[in-house]
Amino acid sequence: MDFKQAVHTNSLFFCVSFVIMTIFPWRHNRRFNSYTEYFKKQFGERVQKVTINAGFTCPNRDGTKGIGGCTYCNNDAFNPSYCDPSKPVSQQIGEGIDFHANRYRRAGKFLAYFQAYSNTYDTLENLKKRFNQALQFPEIVGLVIGTRADCIDEEKLAYFREIGQFHYIIIEYGIESCYNKTLERINRGHTFEDVLWALDLTKKYGLKTGGHFIFGLPGESRGEMMNQVYTISGLPLDTIKFHQLQIIRNTVMARQYMSNPNQFNLFSLEEYIPFIINFLERLNPRFVVERFAGEVPPRFLAGPGWGKIRNDQILNRIEQRMKELNTWQGRLYKAP
Repeated sequence: MDFKQAVHTNSLFFCVSFVIMTIFPWRHNRRFNSYTEYFKKQFGERVQKVTINAGFTCPNRDGTKGIGGCTYCNNDAFNPSYCDPSKPVSQQIGEGIDFHANRYRRAGKFLAYFQAYSNTYDTLENLKKRFNQALQFPEIVGLVIGTRADCIDEEKLAYFREIGQFHYIIIEYGIESCYNKTLERINRGHTFEDVLWALDLTKKYGLKTGGHFIFGLPGESRGEMMNQVYTISGLPLDTIKFHQLQIIRNTVMARQYMSNPNQFNLFSLEEYIPFIINFLERLNPRFVVERFAGEVPPRFLAGPGWGKIRNDQILNRIEQRMKELNTWQGRLYKAP
């Protein structure tokens, strides 16, 4: 190669590198838009979530839309030991900060994660009482508010916009599936059109949005699960979570599984890793990915699990395989 060819090759390399880094600004660190790195850029250090159970319920639990809740739901399987709705929010926050300060010694800032059930399903007055308890802690830099699309309105969003002037606020919607047939089957109690309405309204108020999806819900083929990526990529989301379906004890779904396991299309770990990588390749590269899989204590499982492997080990396997394939989030993404 002569000098001119070398200069041309190097120039082309740097041009391509510049384009990649412009579209995928996180590519120099990870092969996906990492939640951890996102918060380091936001706050300059590690930020840890403190999970809160504020004692809320859901409209498809209290009889407003139904009873029994979503067929897969047992929140006890996901709550840390310090989460107890009989304790005031302030007490849960204090215990949670102590817990994480010992476990993650580098964590100096925290987000109060209102996780259990629907955390906007109450009057604005009662919501303020709970959220303000969390915001009184100087270590709490923001709120992550888990809820449903049918539990939000303009009055609440106006309040979140107000406190968002001084704190990080994100409304995290349980979406689970883009298919109404699935949402009906799992007794979700709302439609995908409700989700679109809630996301658009939340963005109208200038708030960050998150979305949660489950892969393996009954009635969905692997092809249908994969094809959701094109719909999901067009949603006005900032962050996104993915979970594989797990059959949890003391749920309607556990009883359904016991009576007819063949109606379920559960993933083994060996199946899930290539699936999630293929999905990620087609996913909007702008989305910050918080997690790829769910983890519950084995004692809560009523169906097959993935053994004692932890989420960080699953993540390592996914990233290692992506490195081997030389692929990354959004590599095959096509903007609408």
